[in-house]
Amino acid sequence: MNLPANKTDQAYEAIEDMIIFQELAPGSMVSEAQLMELTGFGRSPVRDALQRLAADRLVEIYPYKGVFIPAISVEVQFKVLELRRVVGEFAVRLATRRGSNLQKKEMLTLAEEFENITTVDDMRQFGKLLKHTYGLIGEAAQNEYLQPCLSPLQGLSSRFWFAQLAPGKEAELIKASRLNATMLRDICHGDEERAAESSKNVNDYFTEFTFKLLKR
Repeated sequence: MNLPANKTDQAYEAIEDMIIFQELAPGSMVSEAQLMELTGFGRSPVRDALQRLAADRLVEIYPYKGVFIPAISVEVQFKVLELRRVVGEFAVRLATRRGSNLQKKEMLTLAEEFENITTVDDMRQFGKLLKHTYGLIGEAAQNEYLQPCLSPLQGLSSRFWFAQLAPGKEAELIKASRLNATMLRDICHGDEERAAESSKNVNDYFTEFTFKLLKR
């Protein structure tokens, strides 16, 4: 898996990880100084990372007050998934058509890693695989305007899902892993319609998961 290219990228990933796994609690306010201490990065990388996170709607920046971690909302999740379904399918179609042999080889490796997800201890690994997967799909689509749309949707939907996993989350983790592995393999096989259907299956899973929450 590729390492972040610079300190801003590293700071972004560190803060994003803390948000997605609720180490920074939804609805809380933090300062730049706190984030510098938590991540070990200086003011400039943290500040630049926060600007990107704000664009991705994972934080809200209030000058002279701090950084707000937005609350998690079922309503927001449905809106995100509604758009993610369309954007994700489009990206997968393009990746199936335009992806290079090297990119598809990397996708097969990711599919195998998803299939190795078996326990709750693999949760953070699953999160990294998701991020890598949709970054790679965005690259393979060969449309530089697509990734800025796809990445925030993936981050927001993942954040909600991780926050709402029930105590018996192992089964959900395995199910989501297998669905993503199937999607990656279908992209590599070059069947655009099948790959598009697999992409919709991934999104449908997250949507059904969210509907189940309303019934609890």
